[in-house]
Amino acid sequence: MLRLLGEVAVHAGGHRVDLGPARQRCLLAALALDAGRVVPVDQLVERVWAEDVPRRGRATLHSYLSRLRQALAGVDWLEIARRPGGYALVTTGARAVDVVAFRDLCARARSEPDPAEAARLLTDALDLWRGEALTGLDSAWAAVERAGLDEERIAAQCDLVDARLRTGHGEHLVAELATRVANRPLDERVAGQYMLALHQAGRTADALAHYRRIRDRLVEELGTEPGTRLQQWHGTLLAAGRAPTITPAALCRQLPRAPRRFVGRHRDLARLDAALAGVDPGAPVVISALTGAGGIGKTWLALHWAHRHADRFPDGQLFVDLRGFSPEGAPLPAAAAVRGFLDAFGVEPARIPVDPHAAATLFRGLVAGKRVLVVLDNAADSAQVAPLLPDSDRCTVLITSRTVLTGLLTRHGAGHLPLDVLSAGEARALLADRIGTDRATAEAEGLDRLVELCGGFPLALSLVAAHALTRPRLTLVGLAAALGDLGLEALADTDPAANLRAVLSLSLTVLTPEQATAYALLGTAPGRDIGLPAAASLLGLPETAAAAVLRALEQASLLTGSDTGRHRMHDLIRLHAGETAQDLPADVVTAALDRLTDFYLHTARNADAVFNPDRPSLDLAPPVAGCAPLTAEDDAAATRWFSAERDNLLATQRAAADRQLHRVTWGLAGALETYLRRRGHLRDRLAVWTAAVDAVAHLSDPTAHVRAHRLLGRAHADLGQHDEAGRCLRAALALAEHHDDDLNQAHTHRTLASAAMSRGDSHQARDHAEHALRICRTLGDPLWEAGALNAVGWYAAISGDLAAGREHCREAYDLFLRHDNTEGQATTLDSLGYIAHHSGRHADSVDHYLTALALLREIGSAAEEADTLDRLGHAHAALGQHDRARAAWQSALGRYEEQGREGNARELRALLHSARVDTPAEGAGG
Repeated sequence: MLRLLGEVAVHAGGHRVDLGPARQRCLLAALALDAGRVVPVDQLVERVWAEDVPRRGRATLHSYLSRLRQALAGVDWLEIARRPGGYALVTTGARAVDVVAFRDLCARARSEPDPAEAARLLTDALDLWRGEALTGLDSAWAAVERAGLDEERIAAQCDLVDARLRTGHGEHLVAELATRVANRPLDERVAGQYMLALHQAGRTADALAHYRRIRDRLVEELGTEPGTRLQQWHGTLLAAGRAPTITPAALCRQLPRAPRRFVGRHRDLARLDAALAGVDPGAPVVISALTGAGGIGKTWLALHWAHRHADRFPDGQLFVDLRGFSPEGAPLPAAAAVRGFLDAFGVEPARIPVDPHAAATLFRGLVAGKRVLVVLDNAADSAQVAPLLPDSDRCTVLITSRTVLTGLLTRHGAGHLPLDVLSAGEARALLADRIGTDRATAEAEGLDRLVELCGGFPLALSLVAAHALTRPRLTLVGLAAALGDLGLEALADTDPAANLRAVLSLSLTVLTPEQATAYALLGTAPGRDIGLPAAASLLGLPETAAAAVLRALEQASLLTGSDTGRHRMHDLIRLHAGETAQDLPADVVTAALDRLTDFYLHTARNADAVFNPDRPSLDLAPPVAGCAPLTAEDDAAATRWFSAERDNLLATQRAAADRQLHRVTWGLAGALETYLRRRGHLRDRLAVWTAAVDAVAHLSDPTAHVRAHRLLGRAHADLGQHDEAGRCLRAALALAEHHDDDLNQAHTHRTLASAAMSRGDSHQARDHAEHALRICRTLGDPLWEAGALNAVGWYAAISGDLAAGREHCREAYDLFLRHDNTEGQATTLDSLGYIAHHSGRHADSVDHYLTALALLREIGSAAEEADTLDRLGHAHAALGQHDRARAAWQSALGRYEEQGREGNARELRALLHSARVDTPAEGAGG
């Protein structure tokens, strides 16, 4: 067996194979964890050396490969094979690699209904471990893989406890779980297991007492209540002492609802069944329309088949729209899709790696050996799909695309199912199903004519059916004649998408002029969807009237609504609507877009004013007539609105830039700044301020010039792009000095201080902060002065001058408190927490940090919250509270990863790993 769950080793023929030095063993592990798959040479080099590649890295790699092949020459069940593009480790036997065997046993256990048999399988799986995974390997890649494997081991241990609890003998687990609770005191799954074990041992009162303890700690240390499942267990124990039911970990069911009306496609379904049965085990099956046409029914076929065979995949069904051909923007990055899958499997955000390869590896590990269906809808190309493919012969993947994914066919052995239009019989059945069999029978001639005209194109047939339903007095023959008048007959044997255009044109003939105009205008709106208030402004209507128009478009199958109040068009319908808008008078379209743009701009300004009540709001012209901006009651409401409309706001700024609406482009950047900064959307922030700098070049507003360059510099600095940050900030300072703008000079010096600190130069940072403070003391604004005081105090403390830091930060805190500025209080308490920690007053430090966290959560400032959690962990560790430290660091890590702050995340992952190895947990010894 090739062992990775411990020291990397190969045992064959009763002896251990000499695998050579650590880097050579790392190379074997890099191949083994992707056993059976081709690993490109560049990826192997990265896994073995990361950024420390020797001058002749590839040559050294090939030397290692040659030595490994020689060492493994006598091992007949293991071979390193050269493949196009890289190398693959080929194994014989299901248990050739211990990781593969471990995952297979775990998967079998999770689908095993007998808890005793499940426990046996999990025990066998855990017996394969011989210590820490990948022992002796020190590469960055190995550290990431080791952490992922460790999480799989912990999950298996928890699954084993669940299985044993389901047998009803929890009294034998109390001692073991008491130790585990001490090691993981804030782990709610372990807490629930311990409570049930205590209950089964006749100690229900102790179980309830433990719930109170963990609830108190969660509230005190993380500011959160226990999760729903733990609360339900608690309630069940309270209710007459009944024991809650232990079930295997929650399974993911992501498939959208099955199509309510699905007709025909019997031949395609049979071919899909045959294709799945005929491909290599685990290879994906691609559903692809060779014509490249959208709307031909790929997604409906995939969902219908998936729901029909869902029972074949008891371990879960995953679904993602990859947006490969969406007119609203770029395809969904594979990394985002992987993260969605890991979320679906219940992986805590803090444990999802930022590195896309590491996240994909974790996903493959989670589904290894499981019977999981993965539906990848609307794929752009093979490169987008490849990271999402499971490495398991028990998984099935369905992929829909408008193109033939040649790379999957050649490199992954995918089956291929080209999808054609519906047959005449299937088209008749579809129309009959929609309009009713009685009418279809009575008007057979008209039905046949409609089938002929639509050419078997499902989306066109659906729209024609909707048209017939909304015009019951119009005969089908009359409907067919109307279609013929629009020229559809000449198109029926060519491009199905052309058929759709003609059908859509017919749909417009039954709309009122107001509805037809709305249809066209919705096709011009920036963003992927639209809410009712925004739609009302676009259309220049009151919300009640706009809602009626949207309902009419939904009834005509031209628009799709959702339970959340958002409305979307199929991408082909949206393109047609945009084409239709070209027939409207230019001033009508312009006026509508101006209303929508002003809606987003003024609502964003109003929401931002809630975040910053003490700052003068953006100076904007009044909204145009017919635009009805919203207001937000509090920080939470403002944050919810920004989160719901973020993509649309970014798209609106891009559209404004394209239309050369320079003041709007600048204004949206200003309105978005606080939200994007607080939520840690660093790359979005960079994009909006890059656009703003281009826009202000056309404005005669010196303040706008300074602020745009300053905040673009800050966005670069926060992403570690120091050269770009320096150029922008120097330009901002020169502009501010040229225009004698004292306030913006002070702001720019503070931003220069932050940029200097991000380079590690605390002394220059302190110089800039002191310069800013000198200016602010002359301006007469206590909040600007307080902000500068806190900055000086922070950089003084970082430089080692703790006394000066404490003095300045206390003065800042008093000013912020006096003027009721929540964000300022939070950031200054964070500074005081740092100063207390480095002064040896760790308990005071924890108090400051916890108070700061409560305030930051109140205003939704995720970026600052991550930093404060990180520092809180160090304060807990200094007090010997290692479990609390790990909990704080795990929470911080999740936020860093969500915000794309890879440098911070990498440091914290290394810290967490060393903490897990080197520090005891509280209470573990007693």
